[in-house]
Amino acid sequence: MKKLILLFSMSLIFNSCINSTNDCDVKSNGFAPNPGQTVMMGSQSTVDVFKEIDKAWADRDYEALKTFISDNATLEFEDGQIAKNGEEFTAILESKYQESLSDENKEWAWVNTYAFAIKPSKPEGTNFDNNRGEWVTAGFEGSDGFYMEWYQIENGKLLKWSQTKRSQSK
Repeated sequence: MKKLILLFSMSLIFNSCINSTNDCDVKSNGFAPNPGQTVMMGSQSTVDVFKEIDKAWADRDYEALKTFISDNATLEFEDGQIAKNGEEFTAILESKYQESLSDENKEWAWVNTYAFAIKPSKPEGTNFDNNRGEWVTAGFEGSDGFYMEWYQIENGKLLKWSQTKRSQSK
């Protein structure tokens, strides 16, 4: 009888483990700009690429920075300037750096206050441009305001980047 109860108990435990419902569905929430897309968390590896980009930028290591930029990139600054590749991007950065040297209220430094990666879902049968890679959003406190930036990164390359700025309130 003890063997029968033990066998029955083991059977219940085994069956409960087999029949347990694992919630393996991809977690998403919100919505993205294209029909049927939701938003999911991205990966730490994409945030790590962003950190390398930010370091090269802060160090003014333009050669390293160029290695992260796709040849067909679209890079939009908060003041409306647009670059299409690493050469154009770093030329604008250097111009902004030189400008900062002549403005005593502007400093070529910032503090990265947050960064996280997301990605839109890829509804079956779609090939939306924003499906490529993952997106990092990052915030920066600078001497002249707060910047919010979006980085679309695929295979370690920056495809799209945009920047907005909120001026400091006085």
